[in-house]
This record gives sequence, structure tokens and C-alpha cells, in this order.
Amino acid sequence: MTNFRPNPPQRAVVLIVDDEEQIRDVLMLGLGSHFEVEAARSTNEAELMLATREFDVIVCDHLMPDEEGLPFLIRARTRYPKVQRILLTGYVNPELLSRSTEIAGLAGCLMKPVAAADLVDAIRHALPR
Repeated sequence: MTNFRPNPPQRAVVLIVDDEEQIRDVLMLGLGSHFEVEAARSTNEAELMLATREFDVIVCDHLMPDEEGLPFLIRARTRYPKVQRILLTGYVNPELLSRSTEIAGLAGCLMKPVAAADLVDAIRHALPR
């Protein structure tokens, strides 16, 4: 008789995109016990990662030197429609938040600094049930 062990449930894979190393490190630390997490320093690096691996959720900063997060997430929506998208921003602009959610099909838009627990909740909410 063989021992049957079901495969453990797969952990969701999250891609963090932020140009600030400290923020990437803090987010990876806060999310690491809940999800499999990888990080990119730029949208260009994130594009390369998306082309080589499947991700469930992208968490992207809005203001970065190479490209703003919103145009990147709009592109990601077209190229990788199954990947959920969450925008992080440090700027309170209700029009931006509303418009961003609609045109990029965002699963969430959170204000920085964001508590790890709030981001975990947003990611879980974005994942298919």
C-alpha cells in the first residue's frame, strides 16, 4: 500500500516592481510568508521576467524613473490578461486612482506607505477564487 499525499496547494506568485531597493526588500519580506515573491527594479526588468515566468499578480509602484507604473500595467493587461494588477502610489489624486482602475483593469490601487497586511489582503482579493 502506498501512502497517498495530495500535492500541497500552489502559492500565488507575485511580481513587485519598484525602483526603490528598500521598498522592494520590505515588500518581499512582508509578502514572502504568504506568496512566492520576485522583484524587479524597473518596468523593463519586469517585462523580461513576465516573458519568462508566469505570475498571478503584479504589484507596481506608480512613479519610477524609467516609466510610470500605469502605462506598464496597461501594457501588462493586454499582453498578460490573466495576471492581476495592483498599483501603489504615494500621491493622493482621486481622478488618477479612479481612471487608473478603469483603464488598466486594476484589482487594486493602494496608497504608499502600505502596510504589509493591507497588501496581502489586496493580493488575496485579486486572486481568482
